[in-house]
Amino acid sequence: MTDQPTPAYTGPERVVSGVQPSGALHLGNYLGALKKFVAYQDQYPCFLFVADLHAVTVWQDPKLLADQTREIAAAYLAAGLDPKKAVIFPQSAVRAHSELAWIFNCVARLGWLDRMTQFKEKSGKHKERSSVGLYTYPVLQAADILAYRATKVPVGEDQRQHLELTRDIAQKFNNDFETPGFFPLTEGLIAGPGARVMSLRDGAAKMSKSDPSDNSRINLTDTPDDIAQKVRKAKTDPEPLPETEEGLAGRPEADNLVGVYGALAGKTKAEVIAEFGGKGFGTFKPALADLAVSVLAPVGESLRRYLADPGEIDRVLKDGAERASAVADPIVEETRRIVGFWRPN
Repeated sequence: MTDQPTPAYTGPERVVSGVQPSGALHLGNYLGALKKFVAYQDQYPCFLFVADLHAVTVWQDPKLLADQTREIAAAYLAAGLDPKKAVIFPQSAVRAHSELAWIFNCVARLGWLDRMTQFKEKSGKHKERSSVGLYTYPVLQAADILAYRATKVPVGEDQRQHLELTRDIAQKFNNDFETPGFFPLTEGLIAGPGARVMSLRDGAAKMSKSDPSDNSRINLTDTPDDIAQKVRKAKTDPEPLPETEEGLAGRPEADNLVGVYGALAGKTKAEVIAEFGGKGFGTFKPALADLAVSVLAPVGESLRRYLADPGEIDRVLKDGAERASAVADPIVEETRRIVGFWRPN
């Protein structure tokens, strides 16, 4: 979007990501986000927030939002995130996000946002009825990232466009205000296997908490019996698993289940096919059910234990908000100085 490249950022590496508090988490959230967050916390300083500012771009019941925020934080902890390593906090508790978002709203251009395909998908045929926040939330995402000068962000295919917008905003800010390298050009951490888990009832649709069929997803709060039953009832085709990974083409349900097995077991699809190729789903599904129960049941048990102690969750969130603010506030204060806002002598 800008004419000249920005010199490389030389500050510390950081990872930032968040999950919206808009319903119970499921297998797709665990494999696509939580499991990866746990791995990242031992590789980078991580700032992992509950995205309540993003959640209110569509209507949220005020009586439920705080508890939903606690549920996401509990899921972070249950999945294995250590609050002594990763900074876990509510997005709205760190004012730097909102303040930097406004500054970036004045840096970003309408043409850039007009090209964001997710707004078109989420607003549907009645975009005039959508909130302004839903339209500009990619700018808030840029602020979420750059408030910490994050150098890396986990991204799936549906977020690549937003990461490019973040890079464009950072580069334009750096160039417009002649502050080369002030904000980094954040890179994506490729999500890899398990990043896009599909519905158990329709291999062409992404697993979603909004799907009216509970059998379409495995919830993190499901019991071992629930997990096993949902796997056994998952939609498949009549053919055995192929002998090669290429044989999964055109078989979305089979491809999804093989991918889920691989993500849970830490294997590639090719390795799963090498083990189960040529075998029917009568053999594969019980193996997948046993694996899913062994991995997810302890997470569910831990999640229920955390949810029974909201005071502990609140302590984690309060501490995380203070630690996040300690990093973000000086960055935003320096941004204010660069922009030229009044400051007392």
